[in-house]
Amino acid sequence: MMDSEHFQQRLTEFDEVDSQGCESGISADTLGCVPLEDQDAFLRLSLVDGVGYRTMCRLIQCFGNASRVLNATLGQLSQVERVGPKIASAIRDPASGVYATEVLKICKEQHIDLLFPGDPRIPSLLSEISNPPLVLYLQGDFQPEDALSVGMVGTRHATAYGRLMAERLTRGLCSYGCTVVSGLARGIDGVCHRSALESSGRTIAVLGSSLTEIYPPEHKDLAKKIRSQGALVSETPPLAKPKPGVFPQRNRIISGLSLGVVVVEAAERSGSLITARHAGEQGRDVFAVPGQACAPTARGSNRLIRDGALLVQDAEDILEHLGPLSKSAKLSSGQIVQQPKELVLNEIEKTVLQSIDVLPTDIDRIVQRTNLAVSQVLSTLSVLELKSAIRRTGGRSYARKWS
Repeated sequence: MMDSEHFQQRLTEFDEVDSQGCESGISADTLGCVPLEDQDAFLRLSLVDGVGYRTMCRLIQCFGNASRVLNATLGQLSQVERVGPKIASAIRDPASGVYATEVLKICKEQHIDLLFPGDPRIPSLLSEISNPPLVLYLQGDFQPEDALSVGMVGTRHATAYGRLMAERLTRGLCSYGCTVVSGLARGIDGVCHRSALESSGRTIAVLGSSLTEIYPPEHKDLAKKIRSQGALVSETPPLAKPKPGVFPQRNRIISGLSLGVVVVEAAERSGSLITARHAGEQGRDVFAVPGQACAPTARGSNRLIRDGALLVQDAEDILEHLGPLSKSAKLSSGQIVQQPKELVLNEIEKTVLQSIDVLPTDIDRIVQRTNLAVSQVLSTLSVLELKSAIRRTGGRSYARKWS
């Protein structure tokens, strides 16, 4: 247990509040990497009602790790901002330990992986958001190509047009090697997941329910297929029943896993607009499919376009506008991608681009690497420069662009 003097020093150190009302020192990487020996305690703490990301950060900052938090006295816990007597008592309640043990048992039986902060399996895009999940429950797996993920969301009451566009965009994205992320809901979400599976593409479903309580229940078979061709993820622990308030919260994970979010079809008060808002706050691109001006199911998506979202009609529109990757991604085909727009290049353009390094590469070396005629290389270089895939670094040298 932390001694009283040291505890008071830590408590004072993190008691300042910045001008926006956020605790100083709290950022996306505040929790660091949860060590193996502290994971059981961290899980138990994450299951306590009232302990969210910011509260967890303050507890870990004040006490050092989750095990020390659980060993703290009621008096010490109550002094931490956001932790009143009720939450302090819940942390100390032995029942929370029993619950955590049961969750671990179910996870083992159902082959559910628990991913804690700092786990290298967590996609870097999700780790970058300001309020990542404390514990991510996973069935299936993440792959390197998931760095090229696009969120696809829309109304549960999809029209024939909305379903057609969802299928068209999903199949297009999968054909380029992108992973489609959605929420396993009825309507547009279900269409996107099914279309990805039928296209032999990857798809990730972010559930508002737990992985043991698939919602909606008619999507149980769909969820089973997604496990084998992608991943099911949730921050809701096993055994927990679906709660309406959790579904808007999970939308930040859909956008957090994605380079950009496409709203296919959305009414004026659609939950899809929440996902779009999260995407904007996270610095991700927001796209929308235009709908009929008088259609109730298109008012939300049309408003997004009016307010600055990018209008899309096909997968190429999405890929050409997505921002650069923080680091290069390797597709299952072996192609190295640094910008999503590279995916829409033709084969000769890809061949030439793959021969160019981030550092300046001489034209003679490019010709040697590609085995193409000099005239073909020169014309292709001009096209790649116009498409902002490369930049000229000198008289006879080019380099790949990151942004």
